[in-house]
Amino acid sequence: MAGAGGAVLDRPVSPVFTARTDAEEWLGMQWRALRDQGVRTVVLRHEGALVPPVHDLTVVPEQMTVRPRD
Repeated sequence: MAGAGGAVLDRPVSPVFTARTDAEEWLGMQWRALRDQGVRTVVLRHEGALVPPVHDLTVVPEQMTVRPRD
């Protein structure tokens, strides 16, 4: 996780996951709280290697147009 200016943050700490889908689900539920704590970007890692894409938490989905359900 990185804050403003790209500095790597040591807090908040995310859990370790055994499956990418679990990590993505956790991020989907926690991104607002992480953003509010100063996190600006998040990347997943597998055995130390970065797993694309870089998730930009400064993009606010609430501002996007949502298509109404039928």
